[in-house]
Amino acid sequence: MSDRNATRRGVLKGIGATAAAALGGAALSGTVAAAGPWESVESPTGNTLHDVEFTAAGAYAVAGGGIVLERTSTGWQKVIGGGPTGNGNSLYGADVTDDGTALWFVGASGAIGEYDVESGVLTNHSAPMDVTNNFNDVSVTGSAGEANVYVAGDSGKMYYSFENGASETWDYTTPGSGSAINAVDFHGVRSGHIVDGNKSVFVTDDGSTWDKIGLADANVNFYGVDSDGPDDVWVSGGGGMVFHWNGSEWTPTDTGDAGLRDIEVTDDDSTGYTVGGGGKVYALGGGDWTPDETPAGENLTAVVRGGTDIAVGSGGTILEK
Repeated sequence: MSDRNATRRGVLKGIGATAAAALGGAALSGTVAAAGPWESVESPTGNTLHDVEFTAAGAYAVAGGGIVLERTSTGWQKVIGGGPTGNGNSLYGADVTDDGTALWFVGASGAIGEYDVESGVLTNHSAPMDVTNNFNDVSVTGSAGEANVYVAGDSGKMYYSFENGASETWDYTTPGSGSAINAVDFHGVRSGHIVDGNKSVFVTDDGSTWDKIGLADANVNFYGVDSDGPDDVWVSGGGGMVFHWNGSEWTPTDTGDAGLRDIEVTDDDSTGYTVGGGGKVYALGGGDWTPDETPAGENLTAVVRGGTDIAVGSGGTILEK
């Protein structure tokens, strides 16, 4: 287990009782899968929800049209309607600082926002270095106000700031062939992994230089990545494929036909979820991926684990377990 994940999940456990009280549910947990079936809950938007994260104030989801939703004791509510610029640019990825208080999100036309979940203050960091390409995902490490910010670009570039996204602190690199970087996840302050549209996985230990670690003969696109350590990486992709890196080799698993858009696994690799097309959810247990029954057939784009596990997707779909 990485130091960052140990710290981050300890924080989430610590804030879990407070968040759960507000939500009328159990405390957040990163180790035990939620019991019971998946249930569909009412959503205040019909726009596609592209990502979902737990914060110190509970769960948040980001969507098309620059919409940000918050899960409250009375259900999901819209807290931001037009994104960080107010222009309604769609939001595609989100992450939260290690202390759980700052939600970062990125999206179309260079949109980057930082939302303080305690004060409700939204800070606009959009178009760093005057870049207005689409951003697909974001990972942040450190505490609110002092975060390292890593943004995955649709043009194949990784943008990064080691000073909380301050305007003059951004830089970028192109890790691979220029194919779109679809997902990014960090397990340490400057250590993490990305996947791109050229069936490639890259690793960094300094947050700025990247080395390719796979994946030969994958034959599918990669959409999601869960970076739990230098020798513990999970990748989800097309054709129902899941790949696991143990530091020396990749192990593939074929779950079926659905394109799997997101994956989240516990640090000890005991439990997890991957989600994708047609409302598909697969749960990890006992070393095997098995299908979970869901009430929705809409494509799912993201999943997050907590006292209540949450999956989101097209048409404003929200599933809870």
